[in-house]
Amino acid sequence: MLRADGYEALGVDPKAPEEAWYQRVEFERADLPQALDAVVASTSLHHVADPADVIDRIAGAVRPGGVVVVVEWASERFDEPTARWCFERLGPEEGWLHELRDERDAWFEREGLHPGDLLVRLLDGRLERRLLAYGPYFFPDLVDTSEVDEQAAIDAGQIQASRIDYVGTRPRSAHA
Repeated sequence: MLRADGYEALGVDPKAPEEAWYQRVEFERADLPQALDAVVASTSLHHVADPADVIDRIAGAVRPGGVVVVVEWASERFDEPTARWCFERLGPEEGWLHELRDERDAWFEREGLHPGDLLVRLLDGRLERRLLAYGPYFFPDLVDTSEVDEQAAIDAGQIQASRIDYVGTRPRSAHA
């Protein structure tokens, strides 16, 4: 979408399409240009081997004053009421929430996820926070459940808001 709007953009993902503007590698091994205007990380940081290293690479690749946008999952907020609410809305098509329902403790251990609060602390340690918000996360994987439905359950205190929206900028000063 960014390229279609005239921006230079590079995608990094081991499962990326085989096109010139993608690198099919883990972010840790990507050949990143320097002085980027922006980096967007969407539901990826909780899976990386070393989030501190990856966030250092992101902050180092963005020019001073450049923007980092992160959308993440706060897995530590997946408490019993949130799990029950999600599992009641699963359809027959298998997916990650089905695996989580069937093997909860083993699934978390096997996936080796980094909690959202750790990711936020690491981002705050390298960037100047401009926005931190929490909202609906599960609705795309649930049957007959919209973002509005999930937000209503959050607002009613039935479940935890589990999506992290974070925006930060690379500090302009040398000491940060």
